[in-house]
Amino acid sequence: MADGSADGATGRAGQPGVFDTGLARNNANTAPLTPVTFLRRAAAVYPDKVAVIHGDQRFTYKEFCERSVRLGSALRKRGFEQGDCIAIMAANTPPMLEAHYGVPMMGGVLNSLNTRLDARTIAFILDHGEAKVLLTDREFSPVVKEALALCERTPLVVDIDDPMAEGGELLGGLDYEALLAEGDPEESFQDPADEWQSISLLYTSGTTGNPKGVVYHHRGAYLNAIGNMITFGLGRDSVYLWTLPMFHCDGWTFTWGVTAACATHVCLRKVDPAVIYPLIRDEGVTHMCGAPIVLTLLANAPDSAKVIFDQTVECATGGAAPPSAVIEAMEAQGFRVTHLYGLTECYGPATVCAWQDDWAELDMRSRSAKMARQGVNYLTLEGATVMQPDTMAPVPWDGTTLGEIMLRGNTVMKGYLKNPSATEQAFAGGWFHTGDLAVIHPDGYIEVKDRSKDVIISGGENISSLEVEEALYRHPKVLEAAVVARPDEKWGEHPCAFVTLREGVEAESEEIVTFCREMLAGFKVPRTVVFGPLPKTSTGKIQKFVLRERAQAL
Repeated sequence: MADGSADGATGRAGQPGVFDTGLARNNANTAPLTPVTFLRRAAAVYPDKVAVIHGDQRFTYKEFCERSVRLGSALRKRGFEQGDCIAIMAANTPPMLEAHYGVPMMGGVLNSLNTRLDARTIAFILDHGEAKVLLTDREFSPVVKEALALCERTPLVVDIDDPMAEGGELLGGLDYEALLAEGDPEESFQDPADEWQSISLLYTSGTTGNPKGVVYHHRGAYLNAIGNMITFGLGRDSVYLWTLPMFHCDGWTFTWGVTAACATHVCLRKVDPAVIYPLIRDEGVTHMCGAPIVLTLLANAPDSAKVIFDQTVECATGGAAPPSAVIEAMEAQGFRVTHLYGLTECYGPATVCAWQDDWAELDMRSRSAKMARQGVNYLTLEGATVMQPDTMAPVPWDGTTLGEIMLRGNTVMKGYLKNPSATEQAFAGGWFHTGDLAVIHPDGYIEVKDRSKDVIISGGENISSLEVEEALYRHPKVLEAAVVARPDEKWGEHPCAFVTLREGVEAESEEIVTFCREMLAGFKVPRTVVFGPLPKTSTGKIQKFVLRERAQAL
């Protein structure tokens, strides 16, 4: 073989080859990837196209871009700079979308808060992430007010007085619209010098009571948004309904992906079938995402809430696979369901159960079994496989050998904020360890079989069983406790607590539940409490697999 072909671009002994000699990166041939460019392009190409719909409000792409620029400009004028954390507690509304562009424009790191969290957890997140600003929706003022009282440092509080909010009070001395008025819609922002620069901070349940801060970078956000656009078939004429919370992995990065497609965002404050069905018809919705509970709510909605629409709505879901009956009902009502898999640590979706044409010939049960698998890696993810976590050896594609799902690529987080040991452990062996046990089928499709960390997925939210157990152990009557997932027709799964009481005391289930409500966010509170001794190994370890079987049989 000729020397040029054998050596390629790197040349001999690692020296630059002929294709690198005298050639270098510069501003003309290299630019950092950032999702901020999606909005700038959309505003330039389709300035008068409706970009955002929120009730009676309509914002064109030009207006959407101007409002986002104003936000970034106003924050900068108030002295905030690159690397500052800007938190937001909001529903799926225009300010939430604008924050996903305005904050990174000025170099800030956006921290979208889960609106379902309790005050203590929110206070921890604000302190741990060192939030300098908190944009907060009036409707969530009760929990935010309590959280701010618990914070070690108080951020600048900016109230979002959304006309569609229900109740609440204004907590700060500054209104969001007034803040925007301070900004310059013509201000020019430079893209990050390094696409590795942090763009977002999100928190996920860890193995203790405190959540872990997951840090995203501009490159990963850009690529995963593009992956969503391609995988989900988003285009210029698409209309995306926000049935998925934007605080969830930055809306699984669809906050940026929909804009990349120059499609239309339809905001939604609450998941209500009586609102969703008319919106699908009236706004011509073509795409939406949501946890299985959203599909269940739509499939089982009363006839009075349903309306007829002509288009097929692409519906992506993640987490626990929806039952076949739900998939069948959704298809009968005009939806086409796609199953995705991912975690907060990988920007949301990382794999997709890519449709195969021959599945259409299968009966509903067989087809649903195929569709419920976690599937294959996204185009923008370099690798997704199943390995033995101790040896990092790939499992055979036999559909039976268990291993752990491993991911690697540009759409995996930078790491956990201020937690180097957890980051090192997560990236051991050069792959991200998901903690999910799975098999690979002969066709290469991954299927989750169990969760090695006993995470409970309820309504699309991850619940750490250890966090719930910690709360239970604080009850004065509780001697031992263990929490596992119990199947739930509405939420997919819910926490089921097995409790051993101290000798000589009695308690009712409601007493335990009420106690937990004071300690935990509502969705983390056990819905089932079972009293009695806990099964253990000879070394005293609680046998959770036995408890799972009991919970299944309840």
